[in-house]
Amino acid sequence: MEHAAELGNETPTEPVIFIKPKTALVSSFAQFYYPHLSNELHYETELVLQISKNGKFVSAHNAWHYYNAITVGIDFTARDIQSELKKKGLPWEKAKGWDGSAVVGSFQKFPSNRFKSPFNFSLSKNGETVQTGNSDDMIFSFNKIIAEISQYWSLAIGDLIFTGTPAGVGECVVEDVLEGFLEGEKVLSIKVR
Repeated sequence: MEHAAELGNETPTEPVIFIKPKTALVSSFAQFYYPHLSNELHYETELVLQISKNGKFVSAHNAWHYYNAITVGIDFTARDIQSELKKKGLPWEKAKGWDGSAVVGSFQKFPSNRFKSPFNFSLSKNGETVQTGNSDDMIFSFNKIIAEISQYWSLAIGDLIFTGTPAGVGECVVEDVLEGFLEGEKVLSIKVR
């Protein structure tokens, strides 16, 4: 809710869903390049679920059967492009789904002794914490998000679901170092090139 407020958006009554193609994916600790298409690149750190079972029309009550690993990811947004698309009422994929726009950390199996709900996560930029979140503060639960998605698209083993960002999104530039943490453990580190 705090992220919606910081962007001046209304709090959604249902999950906001958009798709990033496979070419958007960048693994943790890999090279990340500032996109040529934007002059205002923003980071949005999120918890990312890995789907472990195929499914369609999954109920929220049963959704927990469909994921068993979690990490921290960055949903990079070309904010200048997104602003223009929003003004025209157009989809966001050009601002969100370009090649290399989704960085994901090392996945952790859960539940486990070390990783169980609720999850704390954070993002640092150049050593300074810029975003912190907890899964209990999410507008929609993991199960509600998965149930909603499965009404429109079939879930497939290996699919990744970014679950939304807390307040503190901001701009990043070339040479910035971004590090993501799950329960205090670093699971993601990239340098913007």
